[in-house]
Amino acid sequence: MTDIIKKRRSIRSYKNKEVAEEKIYDLLEAAMLAPSAGNEQPWHFIILDDKEIINEIPKIHPYSQMITQVNKAILVCADVNNTKYEGFWVQDCAAATENILLKAVDLGLGAVWLGIYPDEDRVAKFKSFFELPANIIPVSLIPVGYPDVNKETPDRLDENRIHRNKWEKS
Repeated sequence: MTDIIKKRRSIRSYKNKEVAEEKIYDLLEAAMLAPSAGNEQPWHFIILDDKEIINEIPKIHPYSQMITQVNKAILVCADVNNTKYEGFWVQDCAAATENILLKAVDLGLGAVWLGIYPDEDRVAKFKSFFELPANIIPVSLIPVGYPDVNKETPDRLDENRIHRNKWEKS
């Protein structure tokens, strides 16, 4: 598993190759295995596979230009009516998003996390564009495709950010 974590990179360049539907369901199965507060699993997922819709996304998300290269994407949403512990849906959907990103690596796919929540403007635009009910909050958008780049794993272990038992002053 450490290899998959180390191989996970934000992919913003994709090959023109169709992602099979069963791979999308593998990603969603991984997402739904994420931990959630009180095991409420407040997530919902919208599979995007209509190129006309996908090509409109850059109009409502300023950092999503790469999405036009893929034929599949996943919109991760939270149902705020399906929570036992107020506010924890953010962490729950973040865990589901990360599981999708890690499973993508396992399947030989590339993906990138495009944040929506908590940017109020993005949330409003996605809610309107996708006609989401009031209780459904868009959290993240994940373009999925075959990577057209090979990214090296950086060394991010930083001893200065590790503390033991209490905050140590530098």
